[in-house]
Amino acid sequence: MAEEEKKIKATSEVKKEVKKEKSSTPVKKTVRRKKAAPPAKAKEKPKASKVKEEKEVAKENSGVDSVKVVQQDQPSTEPVSEPPVLTRHPPKRNPAPRRYPIDLSEIKPTTKYLSGLKGKRSIVGLTAYDAIMSKLISKAGVDFILVGDSVGTTLLGYETTIPVTIDNMVHHTAAVRRGNPGCLVIADLPFGEASLSFDRLLDSARRLMQNGADAVKIEGGKDIADDIEKLVATGIPVMGHIGLLPQTVKAIGGYRKFGTDREEADNLYTDAISLEEAGCFAVIAEMMDERIATQLAGQILPPLIGIGSGDQCDGQILVTHDLLGLTPSPLPSFVKPCATLGLDGLNALSGYVQKIRSRQVIRK
Repeated sequence: MAEEEKKIKATSEVKKEVKKEKSSTPVKKTVRRKKAAPPAKAKEKPKASKVKEEKEVAKENSGVDSVKVVQQDQPSTEPVSEPPVLTRHPPKRNPAPRRYPIDLSEIKPTTKYLSGLKGKRSIVGLTAYDAIMSKLISKAGVDFILVGDSVGTTLLGYETTIPVTIDNMVHHTAAVRRGNPGCLVIADLPFGEASLSFDRLLDSARRLMQNGADAVKIEGGKDIADDIEKLVATGIPVMGHIGLLPQTVKAIGGYRKFGTDREEADNLYTDAISLEEAGCFAVIAEMMDERIATQLAGQILPPLIGIGSGDQCDGQILVTHDLLGLTPSPLPSFVKPCATLGLDGLNALSGYVQKIRSRQVIRK
């Protein structure tokens, strides 16, 4: 019995030792895992500190090259971009200045100022028929605005200027004046007004002056010089108009150049001298031969302002809608548009129409 008890104790002690060994082996493994983890972290720390140190050096140097070196050392798959130092704080930009700055304070709304520009610099005039265009043209720095009877072919849909009435001219002259332009405003006397009695001519000129015009423009030469002289005597400034007279386009059979032969050149010279003696402060020369226009500009005292008469006149005037590309019909050969507002406006309006048509309307 004693021997059996010794065997049982021995077996139990062996089992206990086996259990101790089994229970101790997992502990050893966990200890090894804990010891193995720190070396991996220890390897990453130097790289992070190294990159951090390089970034600090790059900030101190604030150079482009040092920033690029830091970006190359960093283990990143992102594409290389511009250095943040260059794009972080973009420089402030001042508002763009006016494209063609002009001192508007030197422009005076008087006929004396306009006449005094002859021989000093080229005179600039443009047409306007409403308050909006009046504001824009005045801010552009023109010397005078012409409320022309070209409103008939430009805005009212007529083929010629002949259907334009004095009531039309009074209406558009008043609209231009409401734009408060800082330059001279000249209004056209429409078809037939200068061919009637002087009383009718004076009354029409008076209506234009009382509704915003600073002066009136009358087509014709020596045939109406006497009436112009009377108008000037009553205190109405007059701008003359020779060469092509649009109000007589039906009689002359269309638009063409004037002064190409000796007889027409002599007639133009006589018309210009007659208007000068009648007291016109300036004369428009439309579609005149360039050589004749150049000679006349040097011979008469009032400024000779051309339209389709060459660039050697004392000034130039154009229809604003032609210049901005708003006239759909073929333009005169002497007009070189500086914009395409008609096409730009059409594209803008078409885009708006398509945007509204394609919009989905949700009704609850």
